[in-house]
Amino acid sequence: MGLDPEDILNSSLEILYDYQPITLAFTGSVFTYTSNSSALTVTLHTPDTDASNWSLHASSIWASSQYLADHLEDLHLEYHIANSQQQKIHLLELGAGAGLPGILIAKSYPDILVTVSDYPDDQLIRTLSENIENNRVSFNCHAKAYAWGTDSSTLLQSSSPFPHLYDVIISADTLWNSDSHGIFVDSLKGTLRRASSSRIHLIAGLHTGRYTLQSFLDAALQSGFDIESLEERERSGTRKREWDVSRAEQEDDRERRKWLLWIVLKWSGA
Repeated sequence: MGLDPEDILNSSLEILYDYQPITLAFTGSVFTYTSNSSALTVTLHTPDTDASNWSLHASSIWASSQYLADHLEDLHLEYHIANSQQQKIHLLELGAGAGLPGILIAKSYPDILVTVSDYPDDQLIRTLSENIENNRVSFNCHAKAYAWGTDSSTLLQSSSPFPHLYDVIISADTLWNSDSHGIFVDSLKGTLRRASSSRIHLIAGLHTGRYTLQSFLDAALQSGFDIESLEERERSGTRKREWDVSRAEQEDDRERRKWLLWIVLKWSGA
């Protein structure tokens, strides 16, 4: 099967100009991902949204979500499973879009109950639900419509197949808009189980700048979370380094696109 025009454009930009794309698929396209570590394959339709919701940028598969899928081992899910005091580990993906990381986790860890959520847009949630069905993980993965900052009980209500607070929350490229940081933090607070072992993993691109990400970190610290780790990672390599907001003064957009920020949060004092 040939490459679509956006794939060709993205590949050309990266090869010719060392300019890495931040999205990997366009609306309505089929995206196939194969895990290097497990050889598991996830096939996804990229969702569309109503015109009124285009500003969500949910009609793409973000490079950060692929990076998270490539590095599931850094979620330490085996540790959570081994140390759980309950029957099942509950994992939530916020801003799931097509659902790549969440669906791959459901495939890789059949004993983990996964909820993939995104904004209450009919087309978006329908495609997300179809992706779950098509990848045959509906027994332990469920799609849920949820708007950040609204009553989090909609993610926890008894009509859901997996009503529970969450032991692990993941999210990829959901910090690019500083206007949404407050409601996003509220959603984290309303859905994370209050336990010393509970963790939040956020993978963020730097395409809207370091100061945007720093504003989120400040908001999280002021809202009852501690930062367990904060690490810049090279998207297409193996380099890692400490977070430094002052790099904003030296780097351009091309350099920023080479890096992701992996944030791990826990409850303050945990």
